[in-house]
Amino acid sequence: MHTMREINPRRPDAASGRWRTVRALLLGMLCASGAMAQARPAPRPTPRPGPAAPTAGAPPLAPASSWRAELERTIRRTVLANGLEVIVAPSEGVPIATVELVVRNGAFTQTPEYAGLAHLFEHMFFKANDRYPEPDEFMDRAAQLGAAFNATTREEQVTYYLTVVADSVAGGMEFLEAALRGAQFRADELAREKVVVLGEYDRAESSPWFRLDARIGHELWGGFWSRKNTIGDRAVINDVTPEQMRTIRDRYYVPNNSALIVAGDVDPAVIFTQAERVFGNWPRGADPFHDAPVPPVQPLAGSTGVIVEEPVNAVTVQIQWHGPGASADQDATFAADVFSDILNQPASRFQQRLVDSGLWQGVVVNYYTLNHTGPITVSGQTTPENLREALKVLDAELRATLEPGYFKADELEAVKANRAVTTAFGQERASENAHTIGFWWSVVGLDYHLRYIDEMAKQTPEQLQAYARKYIIGRPRVVGVMLPEGVKARLRLTEQELAGWGVMP
Repeated sequence: MHTMREINPRRPDAASGRWRTVRALLLGMLCASGAMAQARPAPRPTPRPGPAAPTAGAPPLAPASSWRAELERTIRRTVLANGLEVIVAPSEGVPIATVELVVRNGAFTQTPEYAGLAHLFEHMFFKANDRYPEPDEFMDRAAQLGAAFNATTREEQVTYYLTVVADSVAGGMEFLEAALRGAQFRADELAREKVVVLGEYDRAESSPWFRLDARIGHELWGGFWSRKNTIGDRAVINDVTPEQMRTIRDRYYVPNNSALIVAGDVDPAVIFTQAERVFGNWPRGADPFHDAPVPPVQPLAGSTGVIVEEPVNAVTVQIQWHGPGASADQDATFAADVFSDILNQPASRFQQRLVDSGLWQGVVVNYYTLNHTGPITVSGQTTPENLREALKVLDAELRATLEPGYFKADELEAVKANRAVTTAFGQERASENAHTIGFWWSVVGLDYHLRYIDEMAKQTPEQLQAYARKYIIGRPRVVGVMLPEGVKARLRLTEQELAGWGVMP
C-alpha cells in the first residue's frame, strides 16, 4: 500500500509485509515496555481498527441493535445499468470529499505468471492515457483539482482514490475515468515503472523479515502463494509486457466488477447523477471469475516449522493457521475479532501469563478477514534463552481459552464497546470511511460492513471457544522463528521440533 500523497512525481514504497497490522500492534507493546530490539518498517493501515480505549469527546455510541439502521440511514447506494455500484457516505462538516474506485482485483487473481502484476498495473494507472497523453498533463490536471491522490493493492482489492474539495467531485470522477478507460500502457513508461516497482521489491527484500514472511507464506499457502503475495515475483515483474497490462484491464477493470465510493460533504442524489454521466457509458464486461475462477485454498496437510537467521537482536516468532473465509464461515470471522481483541488487552490473562511473566517481550493475536481464507497469526518476540519455555507456555495458554470461564463478561463488553468507538471515529473522516467501505465491498460485500458492530455485540464465550476449537487448537499450522545469527546451532533448534509445537504429548 502507498501512503496518501500530495502531487509528487515520486511514488512512496508499496507495502510488502502482509502482517504489518500484527506487527504494528506488537511494536506498540514493545515500545511501551522499552523492550523493542530493532526498528521495524512503518505499519500499513488496517482495514478494521483494533481496540482502543474510549476517548474523551468520542461520538456518542448508538445501541448495538441500531448500528445497522444508523449506517443504512447514512449510506446510500445504487447500481448503474452497466453493473457499477455507486456508494455514497455523506457527512457534514469540512467541505471535502474522497472519491474512490474499487476493483475486485489484487493478488488473489494472480496465477504464477502474473505474480506481482496487479500491483504493477496500479502503478501504471496514473500514466499516459487518451485524454492526457503526456504525464505532465495528467499531473497538471490533478494539481488543478487540488487533489491528494493515491492507490493501493491488497490481496483482494485494488483501489484508486483522491480527496478534493467537495465542489470538485465531478472533476475527480472524470480524472479517474480518464485513467480507467484510456490507459495507453506505453512500453517506455512500463519500462520505467517496472524499475520503480523492482526498487520497492529491493527495499522489501532488504528487510530481515522478508525471508521469514516468504518462507512461511510458501508453507502456509502452497500452490495458492501467488494469490496471497501482493509484491509478487521479481522475474515476472522484470519480464512484464504491455499485453499483460491490457489483459488485466480487459478482464477485471469492468463496471460489473467495480464500485465507485464517494464519502464526505456531498449530496447523494447529485453524486448518482454525476456518476451516471461520467461512468454510465462504460461497457459492461463478462464476469471475470467465470473464465478465470479462483481455485479453493487447499487445507494444510500437517504442521511445518521454519527457521531463518538474520542480523537481528531478538527472537521473532510467527505462527499462522488457515482461518475462516469471510463468505464460507462468516459467523466465525466475528468471533475471531472478539477473540483476538480480548487476548490483546494488556490486562488480559493471556498477556499476564505471557508478557507480564517476562517470557515474551510482546505477543499479538490477529485474524485478517479475507474471502479466500483469512490467516490467523500469533506473533511475538522473546529471547533465545526463553524461546522453548515461551512457546510451551503460549501453547498452554491458547489451550486454556477452551476452559469454562476463560472469557469474562466484562472483557467481552469492553472490547465490543471499543470496536464501536473506533467505528464511529472512522465514519467521521471521509477518506477513512471510503477506504473501509471499499475494503469490505471488495472482500465480502457491503452488507458485512453494515452488520459488523451488531454481530460483534452478539458474541458469547461459547462462540469464541468454538472458533478457537475449529481453527486454532490442535490444527495444522506453520511455526516460523527468526533468530539472531548463530543462535540456531547454539540452541540446537530444528524445524522438525517447531513443527511438533502444539501437539499434545
